[in-house]
Amino acid sequence: MREFKHFIDGEFTTGSSGRSFDNISPVDGSFIGIIHEAGQAEVHAAVAAAQAALSGPWGKMSIAERTDILSRVADEINRRFDEFLAAEVADTGKPVSLASHLDIPRGAANFKMFADVVRTSSTEFFPMPTPDGTGALNYGLRKPKGVIAVICPWNLPLLLMTWKVGPALACGNTVVVKPSEETPATATLLGEVMNTVGIPKGVYNVVHGLGPDSAGEYLTRHPLVNGITFTGETGTGETIMRQAATGVRNVSLELGGKNPAIVFADCDLDKAIEGTTRSVFANCGQVCLGTERVYVERGIFGTFVEHLKRAAESQRPGRPAEPKTKIGPLISLQHREKVLAFYRLAKAEGATVVTGGGIPDMPADLAMGTWIEPTIWTGLPESSAIIRDEIFGPCCHIQPFDTEAEAIAMANATRYGLACSIWTENLSRAHRVAARMDVGLCWVNSWFLRDLRTPFGGSKQSGIGREGGIHSFEFYTELSNICVKL
Repeated sequence: MREFKHFIDGEFTTGSSGRSFDNISPVDGSFIGIIHEAGQAEVHAAVAAAQAALSGPWGKMSIAERTDILSRVADEINRRFDEFLAAEVADTGKPVSLASHLDIPRGAANFKMFADVVRTSSTEFFPMPTPDGTGALNYGLRKPKGVIAVICPWNLPLLLMTWKVGPALACGNTVVVKPSEETPATATLLGEVMNTVGIPKGVYNVVHGLGPDSAGEYLTRHPLVNGITFTGETGTGETIMRQAATGVRNVSLELGGKNPAIVFADCDLDKAIEGTTRSVFANCGQVCLGTERVYVERGIFGTFVEHLKRAAESQRPGRPAEPKTKIGPLISLQHREKVLAFYRLAKAEGATVVTGGGIPDMPADLAMGTWIEPTIWTGLPESSAIIRDEIFGPCCHIQPFDTEAEAIAMANATRYGLACSIWTENLSRAHRVAARMDVGLCWVNSWFLRDLRTPFGGSKQSGIGREGGIHSFEFYTELSNICVKL
């Protein structure tokens, strides 16, 4: 039996709460192991260890020393690539082909990239005149914020956790990580890596548990936490904001999305179908940047729907290691029921079900997994909850449009503002439409193409703040102005 223990002050511990819960495979419903749940004592121990580490060897390291050790973290993840891959796939059920090309390489790359950025980053420098004629010099100095609480999602566990831990540590902070209760493995395994490469005790800590009245709430309420960074659904983000208000702690929130794609008749149809297929169905639709609303110019509407239907029906479910597997299960039975509720609602509202809409027939050994059919609808009004609410499953609604202005208006008519995709071979139109989209990230003729130096984050109810490259430092550091009179 596997045990997922807390990692506190450089040691693995079950803690004293006496509470635990099961880790269940979404592939076949089998038992993976026991996850120990942190109580207030374990969370306090982790935060106290992180606070103490700020004034220990970690806090005295030069930037060169700190970034060198973070580069070794990336190297050790890559050396233990197969272990991280097996852990991530066991927790999520995603195909090995996806996790081996995205989750684990990006998880390691996040440490390398932020180590490189912090080595070369700079701040402002301004000479200024003074009345006595001698002048003064002003310059900016970035200092660590302190103890950072990192609350992680279950869809890309290692990638999105290191996207926050990497810059936090590069800037000299310490962290307490609360991974999703669905996906505890890679955050725990990273504790072994930290010890192997010589990260000082208390710099990286992990506590397992749930949200309310558990590790998540205890961590975000803890008075010694200086900043909270969270990726997940908008309602939870609102709760964290309320908790962070006590003590006026900073928050960085990457929240939900209801992302549109706009497909113009002059697009390269093969590229648009390939990109939209990935953006709708990759990771079984469990991607915050995924597409759930597709707006297609009327002249190619029927052709596009037929092509995407064929692409959806080619998404073969199966065991993660099988080469032919293209789509995995949803993360849990609870989440599947949420997605199926939207599937039932679409039918009740009179949607045309182009394909899917239910649970696929699976072999007996996989029948207890959380499988679901890739699904496409047409025919619903823009007022439908199918088009308004984030579903987070392998599905989309396709709507025709006649004019550019109409497409932009429908795409922006949402409370979310995370990402979008535009498909057109008209360069002027691409720039014009992209500039009018109310999102933090707009792709043109691509999807999920990321330069890690660029700003990432959402607008409206999709989040607060930006991460990536130098933009991450705006959250993970305090910027002071130093004025020297000459």
